[in-house]
Amino acid sequence: MQRLKCIISYDGSAFSGYQVQPNRRTVQAVIEDALQKMHKGEFIRIHASGRTDAGVHAIGQVIHFDSPLAIPANRWKVALNSLLPDEIVVKDVQKTHSDFHARFDVISKEYQYKILLKRDRDVFLRHYVHHVPHSLDYIAMKEAIKYFIGTKDFSSFCSAKTEIEDKIRTVYEIEFFEESDMLTFRFVGNGFLYNMVRIMVGTILEVGLGYRSSKEIVTILEMKDRTKAGKTAPSHGLYLWKVNYNN
Repeated sequence: MQRLKCIISYDGSAFSGYQVQPNRRTVQAVIEDALQKMHKGEFIRIHASGRTDAGVHAIGQVIHFDSPLAIPANRWKVALNSLLPDEIVVKDVQKTHSDFHARFDVISKEYQYKILLKRDRDVFLRHYVHHVPHSLDYIAMKEAIKYFIGTKDFSSFCSAKTEIEDKIRTVYEIEFFEESDMLTFRFVGNGFLYNMVRIMVGTILEVGLGYRSSKEIVTILEMKDRTKAGKTAPSHGLYLWKVNYNN
């Protein structure tokens, strides 16, 4: 058996998220179907760095799986892409050590969130960016961002459906930059809770729109209450950009 590590990209628009669900089209199920064809009916389980919700996209999702097939790493990429639909592409395949785990070996993750700032919505980007047709106070937003940096309890910034009890996470970097009519947020942390990035984006946007002050972030974090934070930004603006490992 050999363990293979893959970097994949996918357009999440037509999927009910990454993780397998009964009677739903998911990224995991589609990739496992392709692997099953390659293995002549034998089921091959894949493991990812983490799940993504319905509508969320990935540029650099990482998965691993074990296979008995003696195929060179460079041929795996070609073989898998020939069996996958247009919404998923394998960007890289490498043989890795037998104890590597795509989820448990993660050092940090980077997410990006895309916002279209034009007054009129763009029908061709409607599945890939969140449309905000209003001016934003960038100074207030930069002030708000500072309060998220560091190791904190993010109970106020995760979905009420979150099953994980430990809600302490470390956020290393948050920045945003504008290119033409596109505003991009960039988040880097050791891990993110369910909907955490989208709730942070929604709250920062409320600061930028003048609905709340930047200093409220401190109080919201202290209260550990999801109802005190802003709205959850739509899923289609979110991208799992990169997953980092020690090697």
